[in-house]
Amino acid sequence: MSVVEELSDALAKDTIEASQKMDDPNLIDEVAEQLGALSSTAKEAFMTSVRVRLSEDRARKYLNAKIARAEKSPQS
Repeated sequence: MSVVEELSDALAKDTIEASQKMDDPNLIDEVAEQLGALSSTAKEAFMTSVRVRLSEDRARKYLNAKIARAEKSPQS
């Protein structure tokens, strides 16, 4: 990972956590705009990390729910 990717990913992780704690869905866009004001490269890396992290979280929740349902259903 490049320095831009590492820093952007760390910022994405922290911003997602803060957004969830504060119940502020606009925080991610606000932070992205601050990044974009100085570096479009950093903004794109940040938004990519946000999308990947949110997608992984959604997919993991789906997978865990499917596994839980399968464990509860009687085996044939």
